[in-house]
Amino acid sequence: MTLRHLVSLSLLFFCWQTVRAQLAPADDFFHEGAQSYLTNNLAKAREAVDQGLKFYPEDIKLKKLDELLKQQQQQQQQQQQSQQNQQQNQQQNQQQSQDKKQDQKDQKDQQKPDQSQEKQDQKNAQAQAAKKGEESKDQKPEDQGKAGQMTAQQAKQLLDDQKNQEMLLPANRKDRAPDRPQPLKDW
Repeated sequence: MTLRHLVSLSLLFFCWQTVRAQLAPADDFFHEGAQSYLTNNLAKAREAVDQGLKFYPEDIKLKKLDELLKQQQQQQQQQQQSQQNQQQNQQQNQQQSQDKKQDQKDQKDQQKPDQSQEKQDQKNAQAQAAKKGEESKDQKPEDQGKAGQMTAQQAKQLLDDQKNQEMLLPANRKDRAPDRPQPLKDW
C-alpha cells in the first residue's frame, strides 16, 4: 500500500513540473532566479534559470541572468584559485623560513665548539689577571675593579655629577619666567 503511494506521489511530482512549466511564464523563472541570486543562493538561482531555459530557450531575460550567473561562477573560481595560490605562497614562505632557521641552528651548532674554546681562553686570561692582581696589591682600590664594572666610589661620583647638572623647577608659578605673552582680553 505504501509503495503504491510512493509511486503515485513520484508520478504526481513529475507531472507537476511539466504542468508548472506550462502554467508558469518565463518571467516566473526569471524572478525566482533573480530573487535567489540577490539573496546569494546561487545554486537555487542556477536551478531556476536552467529550468526556465529548458522550457523557454529563447527568453532574453533568462539568457542574461544565465550569463550573469556564469560570470559570478567564474569570479568565484578565480577567487578560489587566488586564495589557493596565496596559501601555497605562504606555505613556501614558511618552509623557507624554517629552512633558514635550521641553517642558522646548524651554524650555531658548528660555532659551539669554537665558543667553548673561547670560554676556556677567557678563563685562562682571568686566572692570569687574578695572579697579576695578587702580585700588585699596592694598586688603588679604584683600579682593582673588573673591566666594565664601577667601584662604589666611581658610581657615587657619577651620581653626584648628574645631580649637579639637574635644574630644579620653580616651585611657584610666579617664580617662573614668562615664556609667552599673556593673551589680550577683549571683553
